[in-house]
Amino acid sequence: MRAITCTLFIFALLGDCVRAEVTISDLRKEAVAWQEELPCRKWDCECAFKHQLGCCCAATELQDVEDQIFVRLMDLSTSMSQLGDSILEVIGGIRVAFTASMSRRTNCFGPFTRNRPVPYEVVTLNHGSGYNPALGLFTAPRPGLFSFSFSAYSKVSGVGERMYYKLQLVKNMEVVASTLENNRDDSEDCSSHTVLLSLQQGDQVYVELLNGRQLCGNIEGVNIFSGHLIYPAL
Repeated sequence: MRAITCTLFIFALLGDCVRAEVTISDLRKEAVAWQEELPCRKWDCECAFKHQLGCCCAATELQDVEDQIFVRLMDLSTSMSQLGDSILEVIGGIRVAFTASMSRRTNCFGPFTRNRPVPYEVVTLNHGSGYNPALGLFTAPRPGLFSFSFSAYSKVSGVGERMYYKLQLVKNMEVVASTLENNRDDSEDCSSHTVLLSLQQGDQVYVELLNGRQLCGNIEGVNIFSGHLIYPAL
């Protein structure tokens, strides 16, 4: 505060000089003749009027403030960098997501005498390498909350044929969701399902077709199984 007052005092003197159109010499004489106590103690007229750096008594204080601001900015930058590292550590820098579909070559899948995992073998995305297309199986590479979706499309060849399928999403051999169709009214139909699952590392998720059922008339990119990590477990 003392430094600011001193600075304002000097500017006031300079302002008076301009208004009175006096010379620098006059201003210098007035400053030297000043008898009152200066808020910032004394100042060096010789230095001040030569415009040399550091003459004002506020210079030291201002330099200290500048140094403190610089140190605090550097500390803030370091803290932000550490925060970014912590966030990357929490999410593991790992993207976990996959999308796979049945091959167009599979015109009819089923029926079988036992439940059979659906072969979603056309993989278009597999971040984190959690999905195994040979088995149609997703294995969680890390614990967290995951979203899974699957769709079922089927088409019968003739009028009056039975549309008969049932797919179910399985987690560690436990059924968590299913979709089905069983009628003779539709020659073509589809359905889908989405669920959220909390998984531990190593948990397995897949879609299976129930025994005695079938999916026919497969169109590439219609029968799909996909999933992704929403957020990891802390």
